[in-house]
Amino acid sequence: MKLSVLMSIYKNEQVDFFVRCMQSIWDEQTVKPAEIILVIDGPLYDELYQAIDVWRDKLGELFHVIPLEHNLGLGNALNIGLSHCSNELVARMDTDDISLPDRFEKQLAIFQKTNTDICGSWVSEFDKNELLIESYRKLPEDHEAIVKFSKKRNPLNHPTVMYKKSMVKLVGSYGKYRFAQDYHLWALLILDGAKFYNIQEPLVNMRAGYALLERRGGIKYAINEFNIQKEFLRINFISRTQFCSNVLLRFSVRLLPSAFLRSIYQKIRSSSI
Repeated sequence: MKLSVLMSIYKNEQVDFFVRCMQSIWDEQTVKPAEIILVIDGPLYDELYQAIDVWRDKLGELFHVIPLEHNLGLGNALNIGLSHCSNELVARMDTDDISLPDRFEKQLAIFQKTNTDICGSWVSEFDKNELLIESYRKLPEDHEAIVKFSKKRNPLNHPTVMYKKSMVKLVGSYGKYRFAQDYHLWALLILDGAKFYNIQEPLVNMRAGYALLERRGGIKYAINEFNIQKEFLRINFISRTQFCSNVLLRFSVRLLPSAFLRSIYQKIRSSSI
């Protein structure tokens, strides 16, 4: 089964993060992708362009680079990139994360053995040193448990997913929600009858930690939480009772001081599913 890798990069990315990402999805994979699609979401800086050119020279026609004149945001960039993917199976990857060597091999095996449409996995989180794992984001395994979990929280780790392009295109691909494009997409796919599965081990090392959590606090993210929950209610993905519960919890958490956010982060990451 042939595989496309879909990524988007923008000006805030660090060169060494991007290079490490590329090494992990090409040099180190036991099963290599048939193509890598990289959308450049707006102008970059010279050193990052140079790093991209090195990989373009190395991979040749396997590496497709799609430059955008202006920054359009992750969802729009991924939709453009998805239209350039020539294979039915597409693996998402963030340009600052690290795929473990057998990631693609294990996910492809799921598609070969089952009728799964979207396959994710756990992630291991680190701050600066990828060898020093600080926490894990564990998610339910089977479809029914994933659907139940999705009513309260995002049921997939977006940088780990591999999905069928046709299913994603069928529901309109990524939507307008700037900080929750993936969550919204999963909801649409669940309503459309797509089948989900999460491999019960980490297949991606993710750069996370408290700094990332704190950047996702504040009124902007709180408003986004409200809007996405309102949309879930509109499309009958959640009940009115679930809407009220989710908004009360998620909106208020985004407005907490950093110290409280850190405490909640520790409890969530240390708890089981």
